[in-house]
Amino acid sequence: MTESTDGAGADTAPGAQATGPQRELLALLTARTRDALVRPPFYVDGADDLVTVCRQLSAQGLTAALVRDGPARLGIFTTTDLRDALLRPTAPAQTPVREVAHFDLVEVQADSDLFEALWLMESRRVRRLVVREGSVVLGLLDQLDLASLVASHSQIATLQIDAAGSLAELLPAARRIDGMIGVLHGSGIRVDRIARLVSELNTRLLRRLWALTASPALQAGSCLLVMGSEGRGEQLLKTDQDNALLLRDGFDCPELEDVTTRFSAGLAALGWPPCPGGVMLSNPRWRQPLAQFRHTLRGWVYGKGDGSEPDSLIQLAIFFDARAVAGDATLLQEARAYLDSILFGQDTWLARFAAAADQFHESGHWFARLTTPRDEQPVDVKKLGIFPIVHGVRALALQQGVHAQGTVARLAALAPGGPLDAALLRDLPQALHLLMSVRLTHQLRRRAQGQPADNELRPSELGTLEREPLRDALTIVKRLRASLRQHFRFDLL
Repeated sequence: MTESTDGAGADTAPGAQATGPQRELLALLTARTRDALVRPPFYVDGADDLVTVCRQLSAQGLTAALVRDGPARLGIFTTTDLRDALLRPTAPAQTPVREVAHFDLVEVQADSDLFEALWLMESRRVRRLVVREGSVVLGLLDQLDLASLVASHSQIATLQIDAAGSLAELLPAARRIDGMIGVLHGSGIRVDRIARLVSELNTRLLRRLWALTASPALQAGSCLLVMGSEGRGEQLLKTDQDNALLLRDGFDCPELEDVTTRFSAGLAALGWPPCPGGVMLSNPRWRQPLAQFRHTLRGWVYGKGDGSEPDSLIQLAIFFDARAVAGDATLLQEARAYLDSILFGQDTWLARFAAAADQFHESGHWFARLTTPRDEQPVDVKKLGIFPIVHGVRALALQQGVHAQGTVARLAALAPGGPLDAALLRDLPQALHLLMSVRLTHQLRRRAQGQPADNELRPSELGTLEREPLRDALTIVKRLRASLRQHFRFDLL
């Protein structure tokens, strides 16, 4: 699949003419960092007192300066640091700037994609980046300078999220994130990069909603989890809510049911539909104290003997993708460590778990249909392509005790010389991203037509340059399935 270079907004079919704001955003995100407004560096000496530094900044009309402290140490001083310095017992005229400056600089190379700069600001939560060309400092890239270029980019969503004091004030940010996906994809930005940025923004959105909904005591005594594609950092368009809450043992929250119900309703308002399987905080099964959840995990692995857990493999797969977004992350770490301990030596269980990657099969000659342009019978790209990769790699990660979150990260962490040969390990990330891109193009087209997004591609909708790479990707999936069948011995189940 060759990603389209046509501008496509959230409500614009692929191939449609981009609007003015969209063109501005596309120009921003396909540019290099050096193409942005990089302000020349202004240096002060680390020994200078704060009054002297502020006079220099005022004379230059600046709000930040780079601080040289010795031959190799470089930091930054901003007006925010001045605010904090005024609370110190030492008078500003007697305070060297080195004592209040920050020396943990976040830097970016001038020739890196501007997208990378945006992502660094999101992930590191900074408002300025030091821009270098090799080892030479070119200057500072400021968040507000980027924000002034176009009102649609991700920093605006970040500012909206951080400033929101209610669910209603979060809604514009949620809509902005959704709209950005179509623009980025239509511009030819790689789908893994889109997913990474969307994951950062969604995490911030979820964290803010939780802070607005839960009391400080509940936030401190629990761990909010996201799971599924959101947990793996592979979410694009919003799908079902997949979240959970681990509670610290002994923590009592009388209003827990009301809080979790309001949180699930808030997510629905922000665009995450309720999970048909009930994998969400409003379901008591997915909000438990750690000790109780350990018992649940044990039941999923060993069973209760009464047939009450027929979906235990599905539940374990969902939980394995869990990622902490707020609260006490050690609760998730302890739950994962317990799961590792009870899975040790469970080869038969792991084989049954892995076999789900081989469960979906289309009737007829579906593979050949991809070469038939007029074929209207759909091919489910998720069941036949994305799920086998995600779940097959998940099973191998479980077996090897790999806790990496994303599918590509799990592939990189798998022990060498395992069931997947070097060529397959190399090809699977490309196949996954191709399949994700094809599905996103299809879903955006469906949404632009006012239809619900689904996973069923019709060969007649695809051009020749789309069908051939898709067929190649599904060939790689077939190789993965064969490797899993041989490694886990599905024939003995």
